[in-house]
Amino acid sequence: MNRQRSRPRLQISHGPKKKVEYEQPPDLGNLSPDLQPCSPPTFFTQEDGISQNPFYQIGKYIVRQTNPSNECCTAVDRINGTEFTCKVLPLGVYREKLAPYFATDGHENIVNICEIILGETSAYVFFERGFGDLHSYVREKKKLKQAEARNLARQVVAAVNHCHENGVILRDLKLRKFVFKDAERTVLALDGLDDAIVLDDETASDTLTDKHGCPAYVSPEILSTRHGYSGKCADLWSLGVMIYTMLVGRYPFHDREPIALFSKIRRGTYKIPDSVPARAKCLVRNLLRREPSERLSAAEALDHPWFTRPIMVEPPNRPVIVQKGIDQTVPDYDYPMEDVSLDASLPN
Repeated sequence: MNRQRSRPRLQISHGPKKKVEYEQPPDLGNLSPDLQPCSPPTFFTQEDGISQNPFYQIGKYIVRQTNPSNECCTAVDRINGTEFTCKVLPLGVYREKLAPYFATDGHENIVNICEIILGETSAYVFFERGFGDLHSYVREKKKLKQAEARNLARQVVAAVNHCHENGVILRDLKLRKFVFKDAERTVLALDGLDDAIVLDDETASDTLTDKHGCPAYVSPEILSTRHGYSGKCADLWSLGVMIYTMLVGRYPFHDREPIALFSKIRRGTYKIPDSVPARAKCLVRNLLRREPSERLSAAEALDHPWFTRPIMVEPPNRPVIVQKGIDQTVPDYDYPMEDVSLDASLPN
């Protein structure tokens, strides 16, 4: 495996013993809760249930804590106005929490840590800012045209391949985990490796036993086995769900009731619309295979003809037949078990 341990540009420094609060925050540019441009900062009062002064300085950064119970904050470099995402982690566990980032650092399609400042009890970790996530983008577009879907999907596969090559199992791979690095929304980066597992060495098995992830993306072997399953193969199934959803505009397996959804995933039966190009269909089918060992690896997926050969002229889109009672677009609701263990929700 090609593990990247050295990182000369990452700065880890010790900050002040106590965070410095501002009674009147200075000019913070476009700082806002979701790092969207041209939004003025909001000042909370005691009536909001949040500290009256949510702004404080850590090193050269002004950090905005919107909720004390949420470890993720927004920040701005007070020297040049650059915006960042800041995670506040307990000092004793920050290295463990950041291990997947250290193992995969340096890839253009994975969010990089820009700086770490160690305080008295917390580590302040500053990440590149994002311009919205891929899930919201697909919902906005309904579905993506082939050229755009291919460009973005290639970046997603490249990020997954880099993780697997460096011994990182993602476990909770989904559209929402990828954010855009640019305002034009052409470059993606994998964000949120908090659920990932780093294998000890090159010979370590990727067998997992816990059932963790988002129901719409979960693989059939996770639902069916009482024993271990391959973490990499489960990631590849989720990758197939992502590419399908980008091209079609809905999940291959979807139902508002989790038990019904799990039943559909176990059967592994789905339909790809005729409007999806043949090469893209081929890639999806080779990722969404019920037998884990038959799925393409991430490296093999990168070499698939859909990515390596010129795009064929697409036939005119056929009319979409809307079936009553079936969601035809990526839903805006989250399943009840989103981002939590699936164990409690799975039938015996």
